Amino acid sequence: MVGRTVRRTRSGELLSHTRPSRRRGRSALAGILLTAVLAGCGTASGDTGIAVPTFPAEQSGAAQAGRGPVPIALPTDCAQLMDPEQAGALFGQVLGSVSVQSVRGVPEAAVNRTERTACTYRAGGQAQAFGGARNSGPVLFQLNIGRYTDAASAARQWQLNTNAERGSATASRDITVGSVPGVLVERPDETTLALVYGVDTLTFILPVAAPGQTRSAAETLPDLAQRIIPALTPTQPPSARPTPTTPPAAPAPQAGDGAAGSARGTT
Repeated sequence: MVGRTVRRTRSGELLSHTRPSRRRGRSALAGILLTAVLAGCGTASGDTGIAVPTFPAEQSGAAQAGRGPVPIALPTDCAQLMDPEQAGALFGQVLGSVSVQSVRGVPEAAVNRTERTACTYRAGGQAQAFGGARNSGPVLFQLNIGRYTDAASAARQWQLNTNAERGSATASRDITVGSVPGVLVERPDETTLALVYGVDTLTFILPVAAPGQTRSAAETLPDLAQRIIPALTPTQPPSARPTPTTPPAAPAPQAGDGAAGSARGTT
């Protein structure tokens, strides 16, 4: 018979198959194999049925922040309070040209001071931006921060220091930065802003010759304070933590040209 095959099984039963049936069987087998291959490829490329890994809430939060909880202590690196690029933008300096030097002070038990950090921000112009020496350019501003055992000790030391500062000033006046009390002290070569905030005292020093200075010291110093104070809030003990303030929006870094001592002050 044309197109028909007959074979005998071991039991003696005759089986017959037509050639078209054999072809259909082969096609069905190929289809099953192809489906399996495609299913395997789909799983490897991101099947929605694969479970998504989960992490504890505190772990994912720390991963998003890029670090653990903020330590209850003054930062050892002043860049944590204000990034040099932000400082450069405020003073119209060329991108990458501002450096910051951090110096840790010693405790002073006699006045209940537990920590002290001094920050000096410097400009360097194009030379520093392209590989010049760091921490050698003219001073943009200086900041001294003292931390005390309690808010009463900080306020008492702030009052003593500002009274002493007023004695050698050409002019001084009380001001408020947000809700933070302060004293602005003017001298021929610099202006100082002294603040008390929770358990911290802050002293900002702005040289008259600071590069890129286009505003008055009475405008620049409170602006700096409003940007740095919020960074201090989470580092203070929760029991003494003041109400945080919202910093103003930072200007964009400048692309053009921009334009030497240890930080001093009354902190």
